[in-house]
Amino acid sequence: MYKNILLAVDGSEHSLRSTEEAIKLHDSSDDAHIDVVYVADYDKAKYDVLHAHDKEELEAKRRKKLLPIEKMLKDNNVTHTYHLLHGDPGPTIVAFANKGNYDLLVIGSRGLSKFQKMVLGSVSHKVVKQANCPVFVVK
Repeated sequence: MYKNILLAVDGSEHSLRSTEEAIKLHDSSDDAHIDVVYVADYDKAKYDVLHAHDKEELEAKRRKKLLPIEKMLKDNNVTHTYHLLHGDPGPTIVAFANKGNYDLLVIGSRGLSKFQKMVLGSVSHKVVKQANCPVFVVK
């Protein structure tokens, strides 16, 4: 179906569902690929850095969030690459997506933020409005 998919994740339950859908939509040919992007939010990153003992602990904490996603992709033999970015998640995902040549961007409707639980995910809303490629929002 789609050869080049960008999958935006944050470790939330919606990210896991997004991963499942990206795998279903993924073309199983040899040249198909999923780029997985995780954005370390500046506000959260500052807190994490201040409260982490060292850089390795911080990286391990971030990787732990992504382990279920990694397992799903590997179990389904999906060729993928991880990209760790820093910034405001919405604009950072859009900038990354718009620089790439993606057939589809897959994102969860809501993430880990408590505020985002009260409204349609603000990150997914920004991405839908500003991305140049089609966006698939997963509930």
